[in-house]
Amino acid sequence: MRLLVGLGNPGPSYAANRHNIGFMAVAAISHRHGFSAPKSRFDGSFQEGEIAGERVLALRPTTYMNDSGRAVAAASGFFKIDPADIIVLHDEIELVFGKLRVKRGGGAAGHNGLRSIDAVIGPDYWRVRLGVGHPGHRDHVRHHVLSDFTAEERPVVEKFCFAVADALPLLLRDLARGEPNNFLNKVNNTLNPPAPKPPREKKAPGEDTEGTENGNGKAS
Repeated sequence: MRLLVGLGNPGPSYAANRHNIGFMAVAAISHRHGFSAPKSRFDGSFQEGEIAGERVLALRPTTYMNDSGRAVAAASGFFKIDPADIIVLHDEIELVFGKLRVKRGGGAAGHNGLRSIDAVIGPDYWRVRLGVGHPGHRDHVRHHVLSDFTAEERPVVEKFCFAVADALPLLLRDLARGEPNNFLNKVNNTLNPPAPKPPREKKAPGEDTEGTENGNGKAS
């Protein structure tokens, strides 16, 4: 059993914020994989389903970002889920918009949602870091993450979140081995497909690229 946690702030005024991309990703996952209808449980919006034959729980805390740990502790405690089986999806300003990384453990790096989770279950859980870009100066970070994605960014965000959803079966398999490369490659190839190879040049009938020598030493 796995617990997916999407971080964000509740309410319509925050719904399109960069800080809420974790909410958006979990919503895309739940939609794509046919999870149950949302219920209000564990201080959050709770759903469950199955991905790649594994039971998966999805939680979007409604405690506000700074108290996300309370919801995570409630759900993981009830289902007896170890931190190693918890995957937290969150915004990451140190990654350019549209890029992602996966890691287990580490510090909160100034992210209040992660700091809250660390305080109640420790840091030994998986993090899917969803790049929202950096505003360029630390004094502008709060405004940046609490602002909405631009009109130009929104279609990319939707594609980004559904790419994560489509690749999630690979992530579950990858994490069992401790190496998320297949998941990362699939998401990145969806967002940035490799350039098609140029078509091979067709040869005219009877044309060879190189001549061959006949028995008389002459090319034929």
